[in-house]
Amino acid sequence: MVKPEQWVPLADIARAHGVKGEVRLRLYNRDSDLLLSADEVLVRLPDGEEHEVSVDGARRANDAILMKLHSVDDKDRADELQRAQVCLRRKDFPAPGAGEFYVCDAVGAEVKSQGKRLGTVKDVAAYPSISVLVVNASDGGKDWEIPLTETFIEKIDLENGSIDIATTEGLERA
Repeated sequence: MVKPEQWVPLADIARAHGVKGEVRLRLYNRDSDLLLSADEVLVRLPDGEEHEVSVDGARRANDAILMKLHSVDDKDRADELQRAQVCLRRKDFPAPGAGEFYVCDAVGAEVKSQGKRLGTVKDVAAYPSISVLVVNASDGGKDWEIPLTETFIEKIDLENGSIDIATTEGLERA
């Protein structure tokens, strides 16, 4: 489970927007509004250098967010940030709704079926028709792709880092 103080990457800076220092963010989850209300973010540059930066403003622009970072006041400075990651502290996320969870909380969870360990969650993949848990198989074989449906998911207990699935019948390995 992600610690509350941990920074979680939510977007990349795609490019400068305009001439006054705004940047256009390419969100990892296009539907997420988490960064719209952020007061502070971590900007992780491609070389690994990190800076905590105050947010002067953010607004929606179709499937992206336009953000004004403090002290980024012109296009040249905004251009220097291209390809940097924008991160938010996990403690600043609102509580998920009933039956919902954040991907960052599921990564690393142990997945079992009828008491047998299948592996650990390494990602959640979203396909046009369904989202799936991508599970690194404990037997060293190909990853499991487990649909997030009641047919397969029996219990998700991320506080204890575990996910129980009802059956492996019909599951494919990636």
